Amino acid sequence: MPRTTTLNVRVSGRLGDFVADNVGDGGAYENVSEYIRDLIRRDMARADAEAFERLKAELQQAFAAPDDSYRPLDADTVIGRNQRPSA
Repeated sequence: MPRTTTLNVRVSGRLGDFVADNVGDGGAYENVSEYIRDLIRRDMARADAEAFERLKAELQQAFAAPDDSYRPLDADTVIGRNQRPSA
């Protein structure tokens, strides 16, 4: 079952005004909770995109390596390497 987290956030000044402008009759969101959920979803998407870009860069670097830099590995070696505790 998904965990529910309740957040209590106090914003004032320019932040509060900005939130108020985006919520309600004149805003894009019906309520503050909807607005916060959308911000969190966007931040999750940003984090996922950054992780994908890091992975893509690693793969591009690996595929750019000369063929003679590769060495064959058997499945047991790979499994063993992945089971070692990370430093």
